[in-house]
Amino acid sequence: MVAADPADEKPFGEKLYEGKAKIIYATDDPAVLLTYFKDDATAFNAQKKGQIVGKGQINCAISTYLFQQLEAAGIVTHWLETTGDRTMRVKALQIIPLEVVVRNLAAGSLCKQTGLPLGQRLDPPLVEFYYKDDALGDPLLTGDRIRAMAIASEEQIATLRRLALNINQILTDFFMGCAITLVDFKLEFGLDSQQQILLGDEISPDTCRLWDQTTDDETQRVLDKDRFRQDLGQVESAYQRVLEKVAAQSAKN
Repeated sequence: MVAADPADEKPFGEKLYEGKAKIIYATDDPAVLLTYFKDDATAFNAQKKGQIVGKGQINCAISTYLFQQLEAAGIVTHWLETTGDRTMRVKALQIIPLEVVVRNLAAGSLCKQTGLPLGQRLDPPLVEFYYKDDALGDPLLTGDRIRAMAIASEEQIATLRRLALNINQILTDFFMGCAITLVDFKLEFGLDSQQQILLGDEISPDTCRLWDQTTDDETQRVLDKDRFRQDLGQVESAYQRVLEKVAAQSAKN
């Protein structure tokens, strides 16, 4: 269940970091942080900016449900509890500066860079690593580049790939129950105080491509941030629809 928004969640502690979609605050426990979800929306490495009304609440709720599903399936995440309609308490992590992208169908930059047709199934799923650096444009990295840059060890790279594929299977099955196709998604991981790799960040329509299985219309099926990127309209209602489907499916599990 997603908790109600309590008044005692404010004032927040010291602001430690503000990103494109979230703000991270300190708490009275150095091992625990508070994540605040914003309505701000960005695309194309922040070249396009705007707001999606209510996005913060929706993404906080969706992430809560999905973290709970993953935890129940044995995936260790940074999520501790959702304390408000935009806030969750999470374990403090040393973030590994890699965005791990899993692709089940060809879409977005993969189509532009390879010529693969939109929607072509990728079997097995494709796992990609991007350097988490806005100044460099979050470039795609090879395994050799990751090692040369000393971003992660050989063992850590293998663990990230294994975890990403495990998470993909869990989420693909879950979204199938929502009549949604998980096209692709981005994950971020970090190290806790015991140097264990945990799933961090969020899982939401901001970080996933989600297609509605109840329509074949290529525009209407889009339920994610591509509606903002491509000026398709009805962004808020698409996000809300994902939340309703995720909540209903979570209630069944």
